[in-house]
Amino acid sequence: MTDIEKYLRDNKPEMPEEGQFLITTNARLEKVEGIKKCVDSEQRRNRKVLAAGLVIGLVIGCIVTLFILFCPAPEIKFLSSLFEKAAASIHKLRYLPAFLIAGCAIVLGVVSMNGQPRSDEMRF
Repeated sequence: MTDIEKYLRDNKPEMPEEGQFLITTNARLEKVEGIKKCVDSEQRRNRKVLAAGLVIGLVIGCIVTLFILFCPAPEIKFLSSLFEKAAASIHKLRYLPAFLIAGCAIVLGVVSMNGQPRSDEMRF
């Protein structure tokens, strides 16, 4: 006989009535089903919004691309001189790769922290 069996035989814990146990269990299951339905409906709504955003983004992107192809802008001297200055000073940016790697690490950390549920969100 194991220790648990011996403990249960010696103490004879009170068991709830079978009917009451089933009622409370069914009530808890109904709560879980309600939460599941809410989560499912929210996921469906999120998918619809994501699909709508994708379609709108594609349409706007195509329209802007066609506009740029058919209506080219005349060359602006100020911008061309600005680009030349930027190209000349690009060799001075020694620390750009380090800044990019650090920025990616920060973004990855924020995204990974937002993906985990907090302990207070897990309670029913």
